[in-house]
Amino acid sequence: MDGTLAAAAGIGTGTSSNGGASTRGKPIKCKAAVAWGPGEPLAMEEVEVAPPGRLEVRVKVLFTSICHTDLSAWKGENELHCKFPRIFGHEAAGVVESVGEGVEDLVPGDHVVPIFTGECRECVYCESDKTNLCGTYRVNPFKSTMVSDNGTRFSVVDRSGVRQPVYHFLNTSTFTEYTVLDAACAVKINPKAPLERMYLFSCGISTGVGAAWNTANVSEGSTVAVFGLGAVGLAVAEGARLRGAAQIIGVDINPEKFIKGKEMGVTDFINSKACGKPVHEVIREMTDGGVDYSFECTGINDVLREAFVSTHDGWGLTVVLGIHATPKMMPLHPMELFDGRRITGCVFGNFKGKSQLPDLVDKCINEEVNINFDGFITHKMPFSDINKAFQLLEEGKSLRCLLNL
Repeated sequence: MDGTLAAAAGIGTGTSSNGGASTRGKPIKCKAAVAWGPGEPLAMEEVEVAPPGRLEVRVKVLFTSICHTDLSAWKGENELHCKFPRIFGHEAAGVVESVGEGVEDLVPGDHVVPIFTGECRECVYCESDKTNLCGTYRVNPFKSTMVSDNGTRFSVVDRSGVRQPVYHFLNTSTFTEYTVLDAACAVKINPKAPLERMYLFSCGISTGVGAAWNTANVSEGSTVAVFGLGAVGLAVAEGARLRGAAQIIGVDINPEKFIKGKEMGVTDFINSKACGKPVHEVIREMTDGGVDYSFECTGINDVLREAFVSTHDGWGLTVVLGIHATPKMMPLHPMELFDGRRITGCVFGNFKGKSQLPDLVDKCINEEVNINFDGFITHKMPFSDINKAFQLLEEGKSLRCLLNL
């Protein structure tokens, strides 16, 4: 990928592929996959995308994909997510089309990866090395508007012929040819990096690999259990492999996931539906008392408990990555923590997106870090087939389906 990519999209010269005239400071009309209600098939609509406001950027999305978080929100599994019409999507890569007032670190033509938890680099959180959360732009699954004015940048003519706002999702909204992001949620990366792979840093790979590297700090020769072998779980396994873990146990109810798991370094597999006893008992037998690290990647409370009690007493660490429905509470008794086991959550792999991802991308380009990007992309199809991509993910037949816009 180089400057020809931006030129092909009509970016960098102030022109757009959808009109030819300068688009900066003007609304853009484009295609977007709009969710009109929970569980309804996404509708390809012509939406109007407003110019970026202060500290915002408008991005031409070139590649996007579907994550289980999108699937859950689309289904309306959490009542607080039910804000429609809405444009979902948070895993993508593209090129900056224009920037709003006050944006100093991005210019039209820059290659960017959207991130759902931003980094302003100025607040007490961003200045701390103890967290990757931001006081202003941290992920908020219930927020559906922009930070600057609580408004939306999308609008559409509804079924009654009235133009109405379309709501945002996870600071990103990438199921559209153009989107508007807070500049804090757009990471500039090396233009030599292939965007059709780098989009995975928007969520799946950053979350999973980072959980192994940053949150757990998996050590060489250690033992690991990963509960749920979707894209995030396999990214955890990939991160643990790169850190030199001696044993990586994958737990899933879908035996087809075990084949893919081998590519990511999984050494042992447990089908939790067919093992004949509680999974934690099997793991304790396999590891002489429990694993050093367990990662819960399913969002299921019973699985979270199994992950916790699968760790070794005295030092075992459980990292929670799955998105759990509210108002369910953690299935643990406080006294269980006195055995020395620990549990923590993880958002975006504890990466500070704008500060740390560009360096990681460069290391991938230079082959200092060899992440198996292609192993995560199981399907490729045009953006117009997005409903088919949702179906593949829901049926457990896809890890990541690359949608080309």
